[in-house]
Parts: sequence; C-alpha cells; structure tokens
Amino acid sequence: MGDAGLDCTFDYFSDDTALVAFESEWPYNMMGQMDVMSAFTSCPPPFQPLTPPSSDRHASPPPALGCEPIDTPPGANPGSVSVSVSTAFHLDARLLPIPPDITLVAHDGVLFYVHATILLAQSTNSFNELLSPKLAIQHQAGAFVSVPEDSPALNIVLHAIYEISCAHYRPSLDTLATAVDAMAMYGITPKDHISPSKPLFALILNQAPIQPILAYSIAASHDITDMAVPVSSHTLSLHLQCLTWEVVAKIGPIYLRRLYFLHLGRLEALRKLLLLPPHLHPSTRTCDFTDQKRLTRAWTLASAYLAWGDRPDISASAIESVLQPLGGYLTCKLCERNLAERIKELIVRWAMVKRSI
Repeated sequence: MGDAGLDCTFDYFSDDTALVAFESEWPYNMMGQMDVMSAFTSCPPPFQPLTPPSSDRHASPPPALGCEPIDTPPGANPGSVSVSVSTAFHLDARLLPIPPDITLVAHDGVLFYVHATILLAQSTNSFNELLSPKLAIQHQAGAFVSVPEDSPALNIVLHAIYEISCAHYRPSLDTLATAVDAMAMYGITPKDHISPSKPLFALILNQAPIQPILAYSIAASHDITDMAVPVSSHTLSLHLQCLTWEVVAKIGPIYLRRLYFLHLGRLEALRKLLLLPPHLHPSTRTCDFTDQKRLTRAWTLASAYLAWGDRPDISASAIESVLQPLGGYLTCKLCERNLAERIKELIVRWAMVKRSI
C-alpha cells in the first residue's frame, strides 16, 4: 500500500513502556451486523512504536488504525479507548486450526481477524493488491490492513470467502449489492459464491420481489445467469423506459437486451392471443350472424384495452375481469358458451407464455 507501516514489521515495546489497556465495546450504530463482545480485547499496536511518557502524568498512546476513541464509559479507566471487533471474525473464533494472521480494519473501525492464506487463495489480485503472497509466511500475527468498505459489507464478503452463512444478520439488498461489488474488486469471483447451493444466492433471491431491478443488476453485472433468470420474472411489473443510465450501465447490453426482449415478447404474445374472437355458431331464429357480430365488436374493443395497456405482468384474473362482463349483455346461450370457452383458452395459453429471460 506504499506505507511502511503496512508491511507488518512491528517493533516490540521496551520493558519501561507503559501499556494501556483498551476496553472492547460495541457501538450502537452497527445495525445488527455484529454481536457485542463481552470480553475485553486489547487494542492492536499502532504502526509507530509508542514513546514512554516524559513525566509522571499518565499519557495515552495514539489509537491504532481502526480503533476510534469514543467517550469513556462511567467508571472506566480514563485512559482507555474502545474498539469494535467482529464476533464472527475475532481472535478466538477458531475458524481454522491455525490462528488468524491478518486484521482487516473496516471503514467504520470494526476489526476482522482473518487468515491471509484464505484470502489469497480466493483472490486473483492479492486482495486488490492489499496483501503480499509472502505476508502469511513472514508474519503469523499482527498485520493490519485498512479497507474502504463498512463493516456490514465486509462482513458479507468474509462470510462468503469462509463459506459461512450470514443470513442471521439479515442484510439489506443494498448491503448485499455493495458486498458483491467488493468481492469483484478484491479479485473474488462473485459467480463462484452466488449459486443455487450457496447461502448468498437465497439471500439475494428472497429480496428480489421488493427490489427486482437491483437484484437483476447484481446478477447481470457479474454474469450470474442462474440468478438473473428467476429474478427477471419480478421485473415484469416495471416500466423499463424509466431505468436510469446508471442502472442501464450496470446491467450491461447483453442482459439489458434479454430483459427488453422478455417484456416485449410477452406483450406481443398477449396481442396475438387476443386477436381471435369467440367462435361463431350457426344462425338460429333468435341469434343470426348480425347478432353475433355485436359480440365480436365488443371483444375487439376489450382486447384493444388489454393489449395496449402495456402490462407484460398482467394476471389471468385481470384479463377475466375485462372479458367476462361481455357475457352479461348476451341473450344467446350458444354465444355465452363460445365466449366462456374462448376466455378459458386465452387464460391457459397466456399462462404458458415465458415469464423469464
């Protein structure tokens, strides 16, 4: 990273250096992404060695990267500093038989104790060039690396790397989108971690009905076809002409074309299905050809209303609510039967039209 402090070569404190204990405390603004650690955790050593105080007055060392000082709780040591540590990725988490050797410091100051070997094995760019492949061999503990993501997004990234479910945190789709983009930035292929058998797949898919375009853009921007297909059906209620340029650029031309063809294809299929009016029956004394043409004209008007409504997501019940009232003006039983059969046929064929890309 260009900073001498980040090559993880730390000086040890001399015997006469005053060590200041730091109390681990969880801030209130973490939005449920982490649990509160009840045990005390020492603040990691800063990048510069501490200078012993020149007087008898107690002096606090400057906080290390990611350890932001907050108000001292009543009754606590006046020289203490509070830090936030992930309880999913802390020193005693024992995610692997070996102890963690890298500490990632999120943008909001939360510490994540992880294994460099795991990160490097998953990444194709040395974790966005933040880690050196030699780092895990040279240092068993103590390396601190600052990352631009806030703790909720970084938490999801690390859960995906370690193949642990983060569903119990209930992250929002916006946080999931940030995390997936971060995975790509760190050289971790999102497609490998978002498949039907992975926890992230269900997390995103379950929120697709609420934010379909965001979910679709996540899948499209990272070429996750297995997710884009089921998510695309939730976009049918949207007007694609209202998409912003930012969203269009994120989706990309290939998946945007497929989405437009889905919408346009369903509209065209509906118009073709509506073209055929109810069948005519042989003329009778009470209903001749002229009488039956009235039903044909009424069907044409109702069909035009449905066809030009520009609703690729129109339901079977909505179609029936427009066409069935036509039978209320009929006095011929044969015309009523033909109308009912035509509506039934239309509904069945509409249900067979493709609903996803």
